Amino acid sequence: MAAGEPAETERLWGELVGAEQIAAAEHGYQGCGPVERLLWERLSVFEGPFAREAVREVCAAAPLSARAVEVALDRLAPLALLPVDDLFDGEAGPSRYWMPHPMRAVGARRLTARGERPAVLLRHRQWCVKVARRAADWWQRGRQLDARDLALRDLPDLAAAMDPTTAPSSPGTEAGTSVEIVVSLWFLWVACGRNAEGRARLWHALNLQSGPPSARALWLAAFLELEAGRPEDADPLLARAWAAAVRDGDGQCLAVLAHLRGATALHQGRARAAAAEFRDALDQMDGQPEFGPTRRACWVGLALALCRSDPEAAQEALDEGDLDRESRWVRVGRDLFADAWSYHVRAELGAWEGDQARAAEYARTALREHLRLGSAAGAACAAELLAQMRVMEGKRDSAAHLLGAVDLLRSSVFDESYRPAEYCAVTRNRSETALRSLLDDPELRSAYEEGARRGLFALAGEA
Repeated sequence: MAAGEPAETERLWGELVGAEQIAAAEHGYQGCGPVERLLWERLSVFEGPFAREAVREVCAAAPLSARAVEVALDRLAPLALLPVDDLFDGEAGPSRYWMPHPMRAVGARRLTARGERPAVLLRHRQWCVKVARRAADWWQRGRQLDARDLALRDLPDLAAAMDPTTAPSSPGTEAGTSVEIVVSLWFLWVACGRNAEGRARLWHALNLQSGPPSARALWLAAFLELEAGRPEDADPLLARAWAAAVRDGDGQCLAVLAHLRGATALHQGRARAAAAEFRDALDQMDGQPEFGPTRRACWVGLALALCRSDPEAAQEALDEGDLDRESRWVRVGRDLFADAWSYHVRAELGAWEGDQARAAEYARTALREHLRLGSAAGAACAAELLAQMRVMEGKRDSAAHLLGAVDLLRSSVFDESYRPAEYCAVTRNRSETALRSLLDDPELRSAYEEGARRGLFALAGEA
C-alpha cells in the first residue's frame, strides 16, 4: 500500500497518538469554520515548527489566498497550534507554531480523503528546496552560524524532503529534489559534525534516483568518506565526480574537487601533493563559489600542507588568504570553518618559532571554534595539538585530560573504520610518547578517564 492512502495514514498516526487524543482533536476540528479546517488539513504536512512565511508558501493555494491564510492562521492558532519560541541570531524571530500529533493526525486524514495531500506535499518539498538553498547561500556569504541554525531549525521538514519515499509520487520521480537538498546542506554534514547522517541521507536518495549521480553529489559523497576517516573510499568517488564534472562542464565543481583532492592527500600525509592540489583549486576558483569550500579554505589548506616543511611559505599563504578575503569578501562575513583551521596553522607556526604560550592560545582558539561549529574531526585535531603544547609547557595532566576527551569524542562520533588524518596522528604520537615518559600507566589511564569525564567543552574553557 502506498504511503498517503487513507487506511495507511490512519494506521501510522494511530501508532503515535491515542484514541482519546484523536477524539479531542476531532472535536476541535469540528468546531472550526471551513477555511480554518482547510488550513488545519494543509498544515498537517509540516513535520516540525513552522513560521508564517512557510505557511503562506505551502498552504496558500485555491481556494485559500495568501491573505485568507494569514487571517485563518490567527484564528486557528489558539485552537490547534502551540507557539514556539524562536531566537534567531540573538534576536526574537518570526512567530512560529507547532501542530501536535493528534491535530496532525486529524488534518492528515482529512487532507488525504479530500485528495489534496499530493499537491500540498509537493509545495512542501518545493519550500524545503528554498530553505536549503537559502542556508547554503548564507554559508557561502559568511553567515555560517545563521546557516547552520536555519538548517537545524527546519531539519524535521528538510529530513522528510530528503527522503524520496515521502514524495507524493514515486520515489524515483522526486529523488533528484532530495539529492539537491542534501548537497545544498553539505556544510551541515561536513563542517558541523553530522557526517554519518549526511552520508546516510545522500546514499538513500542516490539509490532511488533513476539517472546517474551529478558531479556535485559525487563530490559530497567523497567528502563525507574523507571526513569519516576513509580516504581510500573517497578516491574512486573523486575520480567519478571529476569525470561527471568534465562531462557536464561544471567548472565550479572541478575547483572544489581540486580542494578535496588536496584535503585527501593531506589526510594521507602527502603534503607536497596536497599543496599542489590546493594551488590548482585556487587557480580554478574564480571568485566566491556557490557551494563547497571557499577560496579562504583553499589558502588555509595550502598553509596546512606547508607549515611543517616550509613555515615561512605557510605564513605567506595565510597572509595571501587574508588579502584575498579583504578584496573578495567586501560585503560578506567570515569563513569560520576555514578560520578555525587557520588558528591551527598559527599554533604550529608559533611552536616552530618557540613561542609556546602563543601556540597554545592559538590551538585553544582552534578547538573552541571547531566546537562552536560542531566539527568533531576538527575539534579532535585541535585538542591533540593543544595537548602537545601543554606537554611542552610541562602541564602533563592537562595534556592527558585533552587526549582522554578526544578518545571519547572519536568513539562517540565515528565508527571503528575511522582513521585520523596522518597530519593529526603525528601530533598525537608526539604527545603520547612524551606523556608515557612522564606518567606511569595507572596515572596516565586515570588522567585519560578524568578528561573523558569532563569533556572537551569544559577543557577548552580552561585557561
